[in-house]
Amino acid sequence: MNEFAELLVKIADKWRARWEEAKVFEADPNPEKPKFFVTAAFPYPNSPQHIGHGRTYTIADVYARYKRLRGFNVLFPMGFHYTGTPIITMAEAIAEGDKELIDIMVNVYGVPKEDLEKLKDPLQLARYFHEDIKAGMKEMGYSIDWRREFTTVDPEFKKFVVWQFERLRSKGLLTRGTHPVGWCPKHEMPVGMHDTKNDVEPEIGEFTLIKFIDDEGRVYPAATLRPETVFGVTNVWVNPRAEYVEVDVDGERWVVSKRAAFKLRYQRRRVEVIRELKGEELLGKRLLNPATGRKVPILPATFVDPDTATGIVMSVPAHAPFDYAALRDLLESEQGRELLEKLGVDSSELEPIPVISVRGYKEVPAKQIVEDMGITSQEQRKLLEEATKKLYSDEYHHGVMRSDIIGLALRHLPEEYRRYAIAAVKAWIAEKPVPEAREATKKWLEAIGYADIMYEVMNKPVYCRCGTEIVVKVLEDQWFINYGDPEWKKLAREALARMRIVPPEMREEFEKTIDWLHERACARTRGLGTELPWAKGWIIESLSDSTIYMAFYTVIHKIRKYGLQPEQLTVNFWDYVLLGSGDPKKVSKETGIPVEVLKELREEFEYWYPLDSRHSARDLVPNHLTFFIFNHAAIFPREKWPRQIVVNGLVLLAGKKMSKSLRNIIPLRKAIRVYSPDVMRASLIVGAELLQDVNFTHGLAMSVLGRLQRIYDIAKSVVSLERRRPEQLTLADRWLLSRLQYHKERVTNAYENLRLREAGIILLYEMVEDVNRYLEVRGTTPEAAWVLRKYLTEWIVMLSPITPFIAEELWQMLGGEGFVSTAKWPKIEEELRDPQAELAFQYVRRLVDDARDILRVLKSKPRVMKIVIVPREEWSLLKKAVTAASERKPQREFIQEVLAEVDDPKLRKEVAMKARKLYEFAMSLDDYTRRLIAEAEALDEKHVIEELVGVIQKAVGVEKIEVMETVEAEGKVPPAKIKAALPMRPAIVFE
Repeated sequence: MNEFAELLVKIADKWRARWEEAKVFEADPNPEKPKFFVTAAFPYPNSPQHIGHGRTYTIADVYARYKRLRGFNVLFPMGFHYTGTPIITMAEAIAEGDKELIDIMVNVYGVPKEDLEKLKDPLQLARYFHEDIKAGMKEMGYSIDWRREFTTVDPEFKKFVVWQFERLRSKGLLTRGTHPVGWCPKHEMPVGMHDTKNDVEPEIGEFTLIKFIDDEGRVYPAATLRPETVFGVTNVWVNPRAEYVEVDVDGERWVVSKRAAFKLRYQRRRVEVIRELKGEELLGKRLLNPATGRKVPILPATFVDPDTATGIVMSVPAHAPFDYAALRDLLESEQGRELLEKLGVDSSELEPIPVISVRGYKEVPAKQIVEDMGITSQEQRKLLEEATKKLYSDEYHHGVMRSDIIGLALRHLPEEYRRYAIAAVKAWIAEKPVPEAREATKKWLEAIGYADIMYEVMNKPVYCRCGTEIVVKVLEDQWFINYGDPEWKKLAREALARMRIVPPEMREEFEKTIDWLHERACARTRGLGTELPWAKGWIIESLSDSTIYMAFYTVIHKIRKYGLQPEQLTVNFWDYVLLGSGDPKKVSKETGIPVEVLKELREEFEYWYPLDSRHSARDLVPNHLTFFIFNHAAIFPREKWPRQIVVNGLVLLAGKKMSKSLRNIIPLRKAIRVYSPDVMRASLIVGAELLQDVNFTHGLAMSVLGRLQRIYDIAKSVVSLERRRPEQLTLADRWLLSRLQYHKERVTNAYENLRLREAGIILLYEMVEDVNRYLEVRGTTPEAAWVLRKYLTEWIVMLSPITPFIAEELWQMLGGEGFVSTAKWPKIEEELRDPQAELAFQYVRRLVDDARDILRVLKSKPRVMKIVIVPREEWSLLKKAVTAASERKPQREFIQEVLAEVDDPKLRKEVAMKARKLYEFAMSLDDYTRRLIAEAEALDEKHVIEELVGVIQKAVGVEKIEVMETVEAEGKVPPAKIKAALPMRPAIVFE
């Protein structure tokens, strides 16, 4: 372990104990201070937390600490989520002797072998990792009010969840009916994100099954997401290598893949296998297209996935790139032509039949896009997937059904019947936009008995935590939360519109999730949690009991304080405490809880709610975070709706996603012991901005460690120096104090907008560099020590949200009062802003960089550096150029404005050239330099160089520096160099 990291761990132990002793982070209502209530998603204690988990909690804690420094009364509580199957599944696997899991527990997670026996019991396992995670959170320095800690199997919390579900039921938002759900065949229960390996939410999609019929009356249900293209079918595909079965499906004979038959059992009343057959046995059979009456052949295609839907696919080569490429392969290869001849299929039967017109495409869109992308084989799957995605999107958004599909429809019917039968095609489908035609075609085929549906897991394979692949089951007589209710969606959209979403680009993702959410099974027959009060044996699942628990934090500590029993926490109790409804005297009589206690609980909730900021990782947007919005909108009045959601990305380890299979998981507590909590916190913050994934590496951690060591060394050095307030501030003093104001403004804005990486970079890197530059110029005089102490004191306060332990140590070292965690945020002192001083240092930095660039191409080391500067009058033109560049004014317009002020025609060419050069120079400048030029007076370049000459000489490595204006330089410097001189960019010549 690094020596300084070891010191940081000892410092952390010291200050953690002092915080706990002083109860610094216990938050109670205080009418004299504005409140700020922040929460992060509570953890599942089925394994130790790894460094990826630490990111969400660190971001939330940094934000909470910042708000505390800004004068808010901050509440940051934490609970533990026991609900669901993850804990039970883990305990069962250990009890069954799962060698891989046990190896990971011992050798990756660091669980002592002697503790494995107790982990066979689900509750003991949960308690074990609960305490481990809690210890890690304390070690990381999270400013949590631990008085409010609870678990979702606590009897008090179960009563709260019962109240929540009674409220949803009373509003008609719980339904009992038949709906498709993700399903574990082994445990025979619905599953959601937290029941699956790697926390993947099963995405359920609906395929339309179009019934193609053979001569014996067997049904070949072709699965499609584009039923409107059925008019353009030339053939049906099967995978010749796959296993198929003939099955009785609710009285009909179907031919589907063997895997499809298994999945259909969970969606139909009766599915019985009659016989098994190979895909190749089906080739050449003729099937009736129910939409057109045309008999089309079954042909082979290896791209057909027997595990997707039915394994029977209709071929529409005019509009499906895969179909076009596969048919072309058959027709252009000798082997393919021989097969077609053997099967009795004429090539003319396979000509593409266009049924959709789409802007920007020729008559056969699939042919065009395949050829344009240079696709030569059906084996080029990635390219074909890309082509398919683009074409399907273009046809959906811009496509219109062709009018001539009427001539294709139902051609097998006698004309006297056909003209009536195709009336629906004329009225609902032909010449209609694709989205409208899609629904109409589906309804038409259903009406004439040739369409059905099948549900599929679209992001398959998804596995239950037990290892079984998830299928879709149509559940009957099951309880659902009806997120599809239109009025509830409207309310959720209103709640979202009122909220601040950080970062803002995530708002669209929430809007889309609200749109597609539908009924969700809310109970399981297995797992830990709260029983549905009206359905014995059904446990409310983990993403349904974790939507408004933030309200529970506000009162649980008082429930315990007054010894309230679970049976006292009735629905009427919660109605009064959380909604303010009911008569407290009647509630008191019913529950036996004193009126004063009820009112105190109500006041506590009223003070803290609404929730000010909710923090979670991006993968919870499509479920938990959106459910959080829905449930708050349904249960609470508008003034209690959440105010903000903050979404962050994940953490990679050396560029790879952490997973048990890769054995690259680093437990958070182990990382703390190696690098220290402050280094871990800062690494997770500076590694990436909010929505990006942090790539954690040893190099990143060591870089952060080095910066913290430099800050520590600077503070120790400053404390040891004699201090004396300067009678007059030097240029360097004015520069450092002005930079401090600049940093305070930027860091404040960065924290406010949760651009935490930006704040971290300024605090750990830019401010360190400023001190280094200052010391180079000013040294360690008593006057410099005074300036540095002021700089350090405010710097440490701003740094404390990210690295609180070292900040406390340095705060004490510098003589700060109390804890830095509860200090006041430094104010910007306008009187110390000095753009002139900042511009002077920026000028010198640019001068040194330019000089070094020149030196790189010189063969010999020069002794003298000549600097040619322009007259100060030229600065007015530079300021105008900077303004024009900042406003993105066209160069020609700027030059014309400058020339409008020139009366002498002889000067116009020279002025125009100077204006052009200055404009181009201004465009090359960064925003910071432009701002300084705009705010500062014209810089006395000669004076600045003379005052900082020692710094320049040392940085460039020359013995002597001569400064001269352009007039003085004539005859001493090449004319081209003199002509090149600009304000902020002097000409440089070496001798």
